[in-house]
Amino acid sequence: MNARRALYPLVAVYLSLIFALNTQAADQTAKDAPSSTPKTRITHALTLMGEPKYPANFERFDYTSPKAQKGGGVRLAGLGTFDSLNPFVTKGTPAIDIGLLFDTLLRGSDDEPFSRYGLVAEKIELADDHSFVIFHLNPKARFHDGRSITADDVVFSFNILTTKGAPIYASYYADIKGVQALDGARVKFDFKSTTNKELPLILGEFPILPKHFWQNKDFANSSLEVPLGSGPYKVKKVDAGRSIVYERVADYWAADLPVNRGIYNYDQVAIDYFRDDGVIIEALKAGQIDYRWENIAKSWATAYEVPAVKLGTLKKQLIDDKSPTGMAAIVLNLRKPPFDNMLVRQALNYAFDFEWTNKNVFFDSYQRIDSYFSNSELASSGLPSGRELEILKKYKDKLPETVFNQVYTNPKTDGSGNNRDNMLRAQQLLQQAGFVVKDGKLLDPKTQKPVVIELISHMATFERVANPYVQNLKRLGIQLDFRVVDPSQYLNRLNNFNFDMTFGALGQSLSPGNEQREFWSSAAAGIEGSRNYSGIKNPVIDELVELIAQAPNRQELIAATHALDRVLLNNHYMVPLYNFTKHRLVYWDKFGQPETSPAFDGAFQTGFFTWWIDKDKEAKLNAAKP
Repeated sequence: MNARRALYPLVAVYLSLIFALNTQAADQTAKDAPSSTPKTRITHALTLMGEPKYPANFERFDYTSPKAQKGGGVRLAGLGTFDSLNPFVTKGTPAIDIGLLFDTLLRGSDDEPFSRYGLVAEKIELADDHSFVIFHLNPKARFHDGRSITADDVVFSFNILTTKGAPIYASYYADIKGVQALDGARVKFDFKSTTNKELPLILGEFPILPKHFWQNKDFANSSLEVPLGSGPYKVKKVDAGRSIVYERVADYWAADLPVNRGIYNYDQVAIDYFRDDGVIIEALKAGQIDYRWENIAKSWATAYEVPAVKLGTLKKQLIDDKSPTGMAAIVLNLRKPPFDNMLVRQALNYAFDFEWTNKNVFFDSYQRIDSYFSNSELASSGLPSGRELEILKKYKDKLPETVFNQVYTNPKTDGSGNNRDNMLRAQQLLQQAGFVVKDGKLLDPKTQKPVVIELISHMATFERVANPYVQNLKRLGIQLDFRVVDPSQYLNRLNNFNFDMTFGALGQSLSPGNEQREFWSSAAAGIEGSRNYSGIKNPVIDELVELIAQAPNRQELIAATHALDRVLLNNHYMVPLYNFTKHRLVYWDKFGQPETSPAFDGAFQTGFFTWWIDKDKEAKLNAAKP
């Protein structure tokens, strides 16, 4: 996923936050600095691992094409509704792709694990001791109203996002000591610590907002007022809750920068909202929308058996996804009983029959997730050893014994639907926790009341997963009620932690860091709108998160992440679900595509914007349609 859009908190569920630091720098050193001031080096890019792939004079990213044409329009689909054009706060449901309006200081490449290149900032001046960074702004940078982007705008943006924006901003940038405009084109960020190596990179990711537009407005509230931006698109038309149309900025100031060449090729992007995925699929087959990133295995297998697919006018395409898949799970809210009991949480996992669900619902297309950092080298495996074991030994008395003596595995069945052994194990765990069954109902030992759980989602398609789970829990005496709620209500309940269980996902990157505080820390558990949905409060996890954020090198980062992953798994905070390491794309044959796809594009958002409308294909398609 485009990393700069990942910081717009409510736009995407999967998400995840990816960043890095480049110790390689251009051959320019700040001169005549006082001896007490750290030396600095100026560079075009930052990365955490080795050196950046692209040199200072690079032409374009390798996953773009010089053949790309500007022009034409695309029609996309959104699920549910929206009631806000302010994606930076937790109030309201923002429109899909509203992040296209906003540029950032730096831009990431989606074929490197963690590198950032100049966008609004054309140069990055980094202190050798990593105590501060100075961004030199591109003199061509402009907002859509023609006014220059200044250092004051950058300072204003950082301050308002961290004080009035969604909680993730304050948490994510907690190690920033101060920010100041040195002059109109240079802004300096001072760091609290010299060991947080990713800070310069993640600073490049927050959106730059126009001070003159926002300073007299109530930033903390959602609004349908069209915001002023500086990005490749602006809003053309809004039908609140039903549709939004973006148009490409004809005189976009950064259109010819290397980081943007071959990207953002559509003149118009129209998004219509639908009530459920089934309606979206029918709209696609009817030609009302042009493209869909298919996330439903059954639909991929059965919903597109139509003449257009056989004729080749409607394309189905699989593309490899090498980005971490993170954790998709049934999220348990530890703030409420009985989820505060680890034995109960473990029993809930034994009751989930993945193998039957995969066979009967998903056409055997998925694999069970066994790591919070799945599909990457950051996932723990085997028993802890080496540096990871050294880290964990410090907390031996505070961790489950299984962290050290058992390889974590999810319960398995033969897929027949007869998961008797797992259900017996779940019963044993519940009995061990003090729960008893009376008249077919499981009683909470504290209240002596039947255990009744509500599982919520904003997607009706999850009913196919929930129904067999409902039946298995019924066998344990637990009443599970699955409820589909309106997307706006769902987000409100999620932000306020007003749920028992929900289907959720936490995306990860190849370079985890400061964002882990937002996911797992005790502090985040008490902040409404944070991504610590489970309400985890564990001092060991707090310390492991800090080890990740302050990791001095890649080896230490991997060891600390393995340790965190193992502790999360063995505390059974969630019921892991499943993942898929390819993109399923369905689209009408009107697009041109680069020869190479971005390797680390989790939801294929960047990839789609490297496509373009091929006028010859579009003409043939129009002629072939009834």
